[in-house]
Amino acid sequence: MPAHNPTGFDVNEFKAAAHPRSVYAKRSPWTRYEAWRYTGPFSRFNRFKRIFPGFGIASVAFAGYCAYEAAFLKDDHHHGDNHH
Repeated sequence: MPAHNPTGFDVNEFKAAAHPRSVYAKRSPWTRYEAWRYTGPFSRFNRFKRIFPGFGIASVAFAGYCAYEAAFLKDDHHHGDNHH
């Protein structure tokens, strides 16, 4: 016969409720109220995707400028050569 617990605290029930996939966690109002943080536009993928806004456009623009510079902006003056 188990000893009487005057506080009513049950360790096994606490462990079951603390498990993320438990029935208690699914019925918890906090779980429902916090669920919006991890769905839709706030999902992990969408948050990571939006870390660097404009990075794709900036990368394409920089690559285009580098190609333009290599093709059209050649230095024809040859500074530093010996001019005797």
